[in-house]
Amino acid sequence: MDEDIRRPAPALGLPRPLEGVSIAELEAYRALLVQEIARVDAELARRSALRSAAESLFRPPRTDEAR
Repeated sequence: MDEDIRRPAPALGLPRPLEGVSIAELEAYRALLVQEIARVDAELARRSALRSAAESLFRPPRTDEAR
């Protein structure tokens, strides 16, 4: 059952010290951060869609009082 539990991704160690890091390493680090931002954005969109679906499912029916 423990295999089914999602474990958080390891921390990226942010903010990372940038002194003494080569340009190539900085570019690779930036690319990693951009990928992580995209992953977080996708998860936020997924969770937002789930929340909207749940809210619409459990929202009480509308009554049209302006008839």
